[in-house]
Amino acid sequence: MNQANNVAQLQDIARQVRIDIIDSLHRAGSGHTGGSLSATDIMVALFFGKMRRREDDPCWPHRDRFILSKGHCAPALYAVLARLGHFPREELQHLRRFGSMLQGHPDSSCTPGVEIPTGSLGQGLSIGNGLALACRLRGLDSRIYVLMGDGEVQEGMVWEAAMTAAHYALDNLTAVIDRNRLQIDGRTREVMSLEPLAQKWLAFGWHTMEVDGHSMTELLAAFDACESIKGKPSMIVAHTTKGKGVSLFEDQVKYHGVAPSKEEYDQAMKELGR
Repeated sequence: MNQANNVAQLQDIARQVRIDIIDSLHRAGSGHTGGSLSATDIMVALFFGKMRRREDDPCWPHRDRFILSKGHCAPALYAVLARLGHFPREELQHLRRFGSMLQGHPDSSCTPGVEIPTGSLGQGLSIGNGLALACRLRGLDSRIYVLMGDGEVQEGMVWEAAMTAAHYALDNLTAVIDRNRLQIDGRTREVMSLEPLAQKWLAFGWHTMEVDGHSMTELLAAFDACESIKGKPSMIVAHTTKGKGVSLFEDQVKYHGVAPSKEEYDQAMKELGR
């Protein structure tokens, strides 16, 4: 498969994943639309284009690990896992229902393919550090990927984890920030400014890159580049648009944690080409 075809296929998978996200959120009547859509391309690039995994052996010791630190964006992760065959896609219709395997935040005890329960913001990078250290101690060549929200980076423990990863030279760790510039209370620059974001990670001793978080070509190239870095962890600041893929939702803070109405659902399906 040449790179052009690979990129085109990944883009189409991302479109289909967005359809599943919108459909499951509309059925649930609650959940996080904007951040799930902004993170879709990142997750698709990782799961379908980069990570080493065995769907028939989810506990394969040499697998790469993914941690969704921004756990409220679980609908995107669930849609990806369903398309990979971890569970039937029909399960997406039961998102956030009592007794469902698809809770509002990822739960590894009931959802196949989920590595770690997440949801309390700020904790994912510390978990990633622990997994990266554990793989090193066991002699495993696995890579650990942590996806964070940009509002989440305002948490103090993120920067403790950043120091720890650099101190232990965790070069098998790659973190990604979904830099959509919106959080539940408004724009990040107004709630708590993060800039200069990339330079801060550089100052903490991380190999740091900035990419278009909706470009499969740039994402894949960045993940490839991080594999060659030795002696330090890697950070990818992925510039994204909240609600990406549906014009009604794009760059609108009100859709941070609001599910689509029937009219919004119909418009989204039309734009996504269902």
